[in-house]
Amino acid sequence: MPGGLRPSQALHLWHDVTFDLVRDSERDLTNRQMAVLLTVYLEPPPHTVRGLARKLGVTKPVITRALDTMGRLGLLSRKRDDTDRRNVLVHRTLEGALAVERLGDIVVARHRELQP
Repeated sequence: MPGGLRPSQALHLWHDVTFDLVRDSERDLTNRQMAVLLTVYLEPPPHTVRGLARKLGVTKPVITRALDTMGRLGLLSRKRDDTDRRNVLVHRTLEGALAVERLGDIVVARHRELQP
């Protein structure tokens, strides 16, 4: 498959990126937290707790716990929606944007290592 990754290469890439994140980062995010983070940064806003829960197939309290951790790390912030007080909006932060950009750099660097 020209230009594509074989499954074994994809798994090596995932392994190497995960290893880098565990070794080099102050933030040790769970897979669920990483999915929330990437959803907020890669998909257009607005993002709500309800919408993230629906997308990930989990409950709102599960998302809230993930957001509590990521909020303490400065990766995301939350604010009640002024137009509909039932909704909690999830916002990007500068620190979160830099962390996602660094993650992208790690993935690209590790992918290059797979190239012959």
